[in-house]
Amino acid sequence: MFSVFTSCAQEKRAIKGETEFQKEMNADYKDASKSPLKDKDRKNFKGLDFFKFDSTYVVKAVLKRTPNSKWFNMKTTTSRVSKERVYGILHFELNGNSFNLEIYQGKDLMKKEGYENYLFLPFLDETNGLESYGGGRYIDARIPEGNTMEIDFNKAYNPYCAYNDKYSCPIVPRKNYLKTRVEAGVKAFGKH
Repeated sequence: MFSVFTSCAQEKRAIKGETEFQKEMNADYKDASKSPLKDKDRKNFKGLDFFKFDSTYVVKAVLKRTPNSKWFNMKTTTSRVSKERVYGILHFELNGNSFNLEIYQGKDLMKKEGYENYLFLPFLDETNGLESYGGGRYIDARIPEGNTMEIDFNKAYNPYCAYNDKYSCPIVPRKNYLKTRVEAGVKAFGKH
């Protein structure tokens, strides 16, 4: 008797994404050990929807540090609060208009190895609730050497709460609302 063994039915599909950031996110969301997705969503996961990469949404910002800012309790989607402080105000131009956003530093996170210089940039814009998640999006950043920072809105991602209500996610402060459409980064989950 002769048998032919073929590889498992589970083929390795190429990770979708047009940029390194998009490929990394899709790989993480596919990986059960890292993914915020519910099991049923991860089973059929082919990749997140992103706006097309657009260099218009990579902006140089001037960082005005706020060294004596007080720690405050940033509300989250649960009863948990996140101890944050305004690290500084970012001033930048986007779509021909001037904007500013507060960028935050987390008290607990700055004590965690590898996150000592981590900054958190949550924002809302005019795509929320339409093409992007209604609760706003986040960008990760690091404390810069000087007083300028690059903000790459193409790296904007949804809070884990957008995928699974078991997470507790910081709520974007209203003052970080951009009165413009930011057509960059991750789109809303499950809308096609």
